[in-house]
Amino acid sequence: MRILLISNSTNPGEGYLEHAKPHIKNFLGDKPKNAIFIPYAAVTFSYDEYEKKVNDKFEEIGHHVTSIHKFNNTAEAIENADAIVVGGGNTWQLVKTLQDKKLMKVIRRKVRHGIPYIGWSAGSNVACPTLRTTNDMPIVEPKKFKTLNLVPFQINPHYLDEHPTNYAGETREVRINEFITVNPDIYVVGLREGTMLWLEDDDLSLVGNRPARIFKYKEDPIELSGEDDFNFLLKAES
Repeated sequence: MRILLISNSTNPGEGYLEHAKPHIKNFLGDKPKNAIFIPYAAVTFSYDEYEKKVNDKFEEIGHHVTSIHKFNNTAEAIENADAIVVGGGNTWQLVKTLQDKKLMKVIRRKVRHGIPYIGWSAGSNVACPTLRTTNDMPIVEPKKFKTLNLVPFQINPHYLDEHPTNYAGETREVRINEFITVNPDIYVVGLREGTMLWLEDDDLSLVGNRPARIFKYKEDPIELSGEDDFNFLLKAES
């Protein structure tokens, strides 16, 4: 499989997907690709707007995306695409729509047979076994929490270390510790802004200038950089 899972679409002071563009170009290669874009995580803006926003950036690196909502036969559109791109937004909305349109299985099968997959934020969440480590509010109710299961670990995108002043609520780490307490066999990757996980066949690596924070039940969290080995995560049972 070839998978690129990006924490976020925008870094402070940068344009949309600017930090990710060179890595997306490297991931997709020089030959122009016509990717199918999944905009279903969008809630407060239209699919047409989302398609244009993403396609403008992809055309800058020699590739093209067409939103799946433009096709009558969505499964066939995925079958014929050169790559699959899943944008961020609300993970619950994304999962419910993929389930309602019966697209989970076809996406999973195509990616497992080698079609490149790129996701950011919610698009990274759905590559995991379930959506249960999303940060998003459950604004809709999907049929189940299971997602694409392309990787055997969970991701928490936009991972934050900060505990804001005058805030007495739970930190992100506390929430993840709750998850691993009731799911002791599952690793969770805290994927910080500006970073991404790149899976090439059986080799998983971190891209970006910040480390990832790895959580596992009854183990101290560890910080791993792009120079470290992440392949142990692929051997984990989901």
